Parts: sequence; structure tokens; C-alpha cells
Amino acid sequence: MLTSEQEIWLAHLSDQDQVTIYPFDPTAHQKFEVVKQQLQAVLGMDARVVHHGATRLGISGQDEIDIYVPVPEEQFLATLAPLTAAFGPPRSHYPLERARFVTYVDGKHIDIFLINETCHGWLEGLKFMAYLTDHPDVLDDYRLLKEAGHGLSTRAYYRRKLEFFNRVLSLADKAEPPTG
Repeated sequence: MLTSEQEIWLAHLSDQDQVTIYPFDPTAHQKFEVVKQQLQAVLGMDARVVHHGATRLGISGQDEIDIYVPVPEEQFLATLAPLTAAFGPPRSHYPLERARFVTYVDGKHIDIFLINETCHGWLEGLKFMAYLTDHPDVLDDYRLLKEAGHGLSTRAYYRRKLEFFNRVLSLADKAEPPTG
């Protein structure tokens, strides 16, 4: 089941373009490290730079590397300016929540996301990644889902991914120990 926000986001995706899935790139972590050094040169060595997505998990994907720079909301604009100077204008920008930049290392597409560390999407993404890391059987299901998405429209592919994402978050919520 998808949320109304997810349905709205899916509606803007192409129902004509086809997704291509590639095997895991064993050089992805080295390429992540190159961009991490670039980011820390721009933002300072204390900048938090996080490798996420399929390449972080070691599975097939869309032949790109996802890198996140999580910051407190009050530092978002101050971080946006140097990233824009270094990588050009954001390809997408949701004010005070997320901005996406693109760069390349040896021809590999790399998405750099400046992200508000308290936004819902970031926190859910962390929970999703942690659950997959701790549950290899579910990670393998995710890999198979991604591979089966080869040739689907962008919208159909992301619909399947979001449905899986929501199921994993539900499992993660059930697995969390009660607080208090």
C-alpha cells in the first residue's frame, strides 16, 4: 500500500521510459570514496558523507551511486551554497528538505543528496537500509525485485520499489523493541 504522497510522486514519473538494471559494480565503494573526499574538501573534513542505495548494499541497480550529506535543518542553506558552487545547480530541490546534485567518476553517474537529517524520508531510508543489512534474506528479495524490474517503465519500477520499501518499514517497526 502506498501513501498519498508516494502516489503523487509516482504520477510525475514516466510511464514510457524503461529502467535498465546492471550487475553490482565492484568499484563502487572506491568511487564513493573519491566523491566523499571532494565533498569534504568543499564542506570540511567533519562533513558527514553517507553511501546509500544498491551499491552500498552490494546488489544490482541502475548503475549509479547514491551519496547523502545529512545536515540539521538550520545548516541546510549554508551547505547548499558550496555544493551548488562545486557541482552546479541542483537537479531537484525541495527547500529545507532535499537537494540532488549529479557528478561522475570514471563515467559512473553519482547522485549527491543534501538532506535534512530530521526529514521523514531520510529517517525511513536509514531504517530501511539497516533492516536490509540485518536481514540478508530480505536483502536478497530486494535484489531480485530490482532485477525483475529491468525493462519496466520508470513509474512501474518505482511503484514496486515503494511497495517493497513500505513492507520492509512495517517489518522494521514490528521488530523494534518497545521504548520506555
